[in-house]
Amino acid sequence: MTRAFIFPGQGSQTVGMGRELAEAFVSAREVFDEVNEALGQNLTKLMWDGPQDELTLTENAQPAIMAVSLAVVRTIEKEGGFDLASKAAFVAGHSLGEYSALAAAGAFTLSDAARLLKIRGQAMQRAVPVGAGAMAAVLGLEYEAAAEVAAEAAQGEVCAAANDNGGGQVVVSGAKAAVERAIEIAKTKGAKRSMMLPVSAPFHCALMQPAADEMAEALAAVELKMPAVPLIANVTASRVADPATIRQLLVEQVTGMVRWRETVLYMEAQGVGSYVEVGAGKALSGMVKRIASDPEILAVGTPADVEAVLKTL
Repeated sequence: MTRAFIFPGQGSQTVGMGRELAEAFVSAREVFDEVNEALGQNLTKLMWDGPQDELTLTENAQPAIMAVSLAVVRTIEKEGGFDLASKAAFVAGHSLGEYSALAAAGAFTLSDAARLLKIRGQAMQRAVPVGAGAMAAVLGLEYEAAAEVAAEAAQGEVCAAANDNGGGQVVVSGAKAAVERAIEIAKTKGAKRSMMLPVSAPFHCALMQPAADEMAEALAAVELKMPAVPLIANVTASRVADPATIRQLLVEQVTGMVRWRETVLYMEAQGVGSYVEVGAGKALSGMVKRIASDPEILAVGTPADVEAVLKTL
């Protein structure tokens, strides 16, 4: 069965993440050590001991989530002789997960991915004053209807669909007052529920342009190789392998919508029936179940998961 490896985004961070992997596998410990060294920060202490509010800060959560995903990948490679290029047709990641996917496929070094995500987190936080922007999940409306809600709510401010997560789950992002209006308008359009998300900045909308400019500079300074497995890009929901194009799409991704529903549908149309979610949590597994028809899904984030997936793959 054709297989894709998928990598989670922000929101899957929890205190204790990755600790069991590090205790069980030398290869996982080596990943965490390399990330700590690249950042000049004891990120693993924060990941394992908290506090949660500091781990949730965008600049910490992004490299932490990537580190767990790469610890899993390195472990299954070293423990089971696993080769991503021969086992996967595609890689894809949700927002920051795109960097994890590219590092797993050899386009970025682990150290560069960690540093880029630290910069990305800091740049996104700086782009908009705390409290000026917001994000909200709109449940029960498909993308087109949710996008219309966001457009109606804008009223001269920024408000746009930021994540199309499938199954009637769309996240809108923008100026706080506009997002609050979107929640009220969504009620009148048949949304089952809408809620503000506990995020520190309005990601994936035009307000993030200063962060996109910073990432263009940061990405230009890093070597990016052709990935061993094609990436399905967030902003185009189609395959890409050319390093220059990937670089540009990663810049566009900061302000662009994460087209996750279309990403899964694209992979399914290419024959993918099996999805392996690599890293912390199982958020993407739930999304894939809502989008794809009868997918086979494996989530790999613990030592027990690693043992199970090595038998399967």
